[in-house]
Amino acid sequence: MIEKIPHITVCVCTYKRPVFLNRLLEILVTQICNDLFSYSVVVVDNDSEKSAESVVSKIKGKTGIPVKYYHEVEKGFSQARNAAVRNATGDFIAFIDDDEFPEKTWLINLYRTITGSNASGVLGPVIPHFETPPPKWVVKSKLLDRDRFPTGTVLGAIDLRTGNVIFNRKVFDSTPMPFDVRFGKTGGEDSDFFKRMLNNKHTFIWCDEAPAFETVPEDRFTRAYFLRRALLRGITEAKPGADKQKRSSSTSFNNIIKSIAAVIIYWTLLPFLVVLWHHLFMRYLVKSFDHAGKLLALCGIEPVKGRNF
Repeated sequence: MIEKIPHITVCVCTYKRPVFLNRLLEILVTQICNDLFSYSVVVVDNDSEKSAESVVSKIKGKTGIPVKYYHEVEKGFSQARNAAVRNATGDFIAFIDDDEFPEKTWLINLYRTITGSNASGVLGPVIPHFETPPPKWVVKSKLLDRDRFPTGTVLGAIDLRTGNVIFNRKVFDSTPMPFDVRFGKTGGEDSDFFKRMLNNKHTFIWCDEAPAFETVPEDRFTRAYFLRRALLRGITEAKPGADKQKRSSSTSFNNIIKSIAAVIIYWTLLPFLVVLWHHLFMRYLVKSFDHAGKLLALCGIEPVKGRNF
């Protein structure tokens, strides 16, 4: 009797990025699996004009790897991710963003790490990929850098995201709508999801041998981009989610005090940093906007919106 090997569904949620999507799919269908597992790809298109459909059709004609296309009519990050999970058939479910691309050993390294542990999920590094050389302050400020860890490191909430991850399917068995639709247009649905999973005693670990490379377009090389992103991140972090419904008034008050103190400290430092080290000035200005976003959200104000669908 031939033993059935595990199956992985790789999920890609996409929105108006056909060129990036094509590059990603070209690499996904050439993943090395060494007969340890089989895999398929699910593409969820959140564009009303179905810009990803022709890309998927072209790839399907060139590979034996199953690549399935789904169009999610309802706009939103959460809605697209929920559709991906709903249509995934694998024993394991992986996510990678449409503006990223991995190495050919990406999936097998994630698989080996999750099956060699008791973790509910495994995350890998996301490394900036510049097609145009960025300004020096962007590189020196490290605003696009993310922390990396030795393989097997248990991760806390601050390091969890869905840009490069594999899950045991059991994570989703008890939650048919895992990503809160209230975060659909602002983002932050992954942070909210992971916090709930941690509260439910799930464990997530790191695999440093499974990097994904995120393309950073030239239009992000602006101060306005980083400040807007920080403000939105702060708003999203502080706004109520499924795990925050019972937030006590004392907790909210403590968070307000912490953010006020942080803004005061950062803005006290800024006049000195702008003269001496511009990259440090930008780093702390961004941090202050993050806390400003939290304060605004706690006051019920959202001056910055997410994706304009």
